[in-house]
Amino acid sequence: MPGGRSGDKREGKDRPLTVHQLNALLLICSLVLLIAVAAVRISSRSGLPSLLLYLGIGVAIGQDGIFNVKFDNAGLTQVIGYAALVVILAEGGLGTKWKEIKPALPAAAMLSTVGIAVSVGVTAAGAHYLVGLEWQQAVIIGAVVSSTDAAAVFSVLRRVPLPSRITGVLEAESGFNDAPVVILVIALSTTEPVEEWYILVGTILLELAIGAAIGLAVGWLGAYGLRHVALPASGLYPIAVMAIAVTAYAIGALVHGSGFLAVYLAAMVLGNSKLPHWPATRGFADGLGWIAQIGMFVLLGLLVTPHELVRDFWPAVVIGLVLTMAARPLSVVVSLLPFRIPWRERALMSWAGLRGAVPIILATIPLVSGIEGSKRIFNIVFVLVVVYTLVQGPTLPWVAKSLNLGNGAEAADLGIESAPLERLRGHLLSVAIPEKSRMHGVEVGELRLPAGAAVTLVVRESRSFVPSPTTVLRRGDELLVVATDPVRDAAEARLRAVGQGGKLAGWLGTGG
Repeated sequence: MPGGRSGDKREGKDRPLTVHQLNALLLICSLVLLIAVAAVRISSRSGLPSLLLYLGIGVAIGQDGIFNVKFDNAGLTQVIGYAALVVILAEGGLGTKWKEIKPALPAAAMLSTVGIAVSVGVTAAGAHYLVGLEWQQAVIIGAVVSSTDAAAVFSVLRRVPLPSRITGVLEAESGFNDAPVVILVIALSTTEPVEEWYILVGTILLELAIGAAIGLAVGWLGAYGLRHVALPASGLYPIAVMAIAVTAYAIGALVHGSGFLAVYLAAMVLGNSKLPHWPATRGFADGLGWIAQIGMFVLLGLLVTPHELVRDFWPAVVIGLVLTMAARPLSVVVSLLPFRIPWRERALMSWAGLRGAVPIILATIPLVSGIEGSKRIFNIVFVLVVVYTLVQGPTLPWVAKSLNLGNGAEAADLGIESAPLERLRGHLLSVAIPEKSRMHGVEVGELRLPAGAAVTLVVRESRSFVPSPTTVLRRGDELLVVATDPVRDAAEARLRAVGQGGKLAGWLGTGG
């Protein structure tokens, strides 16, 4: 009767979850999520990228941990990691300001192409000659760890007061360099011989070009549609924005372009298009980004087997030392040779090449492909990311201060939310005056809004009133400004200019 027992076993394996099991699973997931959210507070106070805390939660739950959950599905981890990375890149693109990133595009493009090539070569040489890895394994590790992580860079740099030209280059680099690295790792993680190098380079450039074109096109079309179509509920705008960004990834991947570059550029176009209900959209995207990070990092922590990391600890430290002290600085120097960037800023960019979950996700590609030594590649990458994130993340503010690159306190930008008034052919702007805004002390009449725009209501300390031209605005005020379609952009530009430059914004060189 072995056949009958086998059939019974198979049926039991395929039996769906009971309601009780589903409730228990939901309870465990919610508890993990609550613990992870609480860890955000620890992360913000300590200066550590949150990935370390979430990875720690995954390791604690997984094999050798408290619950000893055995999870070894690298394929599922890779799929979920890709999905999470799409959300993280979309959130990062939405928060990238075009005025800061525009001057940084050439330098970021060089770092994401020439810099990657230099970093891969130097790191692979170190892994081969110092650690003794085979060339295929060494080059794969070099490619995997040469990509800076968008989540780590966005989370750390936005808390460090650096000049906008530096943050622009680093944020753009982290958004761009995932695409060529993914293509390179997939090409290397094959049992067949790799194509000629010039064919591989041509393929990478072609996929990047296709992804860039699709991302820009989808972002522009999506922004045009959202500005000209009034949705029936404000809560639909954040969903629509994220759906457009994910659509860019899907189209790019389907036509054999770079979906990761497409989603980042589409989100960046959307984020700089003055869409309706923008603060709500940013909050929604930020929340999705946190969920994606938490889920991805916990899953990666589950995948690792801690007792297997011991023998790969020192090889990971050696390769990380080559990457941090030689490969990254050399890639920055070579890539930025055509640009007049001070050496202090180049030194900070060399130290700020933060790694995170992206290299660990990319390390699952050789695992899924069955490359010889792929498990060791994964373990080395995991240890390297954890160790050097512990070193680089908390010390970045100190390095910036030592290089005299800290940015002084600047006037905070206004929070402006726009809601379309379809019947009136206008917009209702909700303006929040932050603590450091230079709009504090300005009279309503001194705003000099264009004809067709007016401040209709001021909300101050839980009370609201209709202002007069002599009403003095204060920190913490919220204004309701009605503007007709033709002057909406000019009114918003003027409000931002006064927020940055005060009542004399027009004469002191501040735009608006």
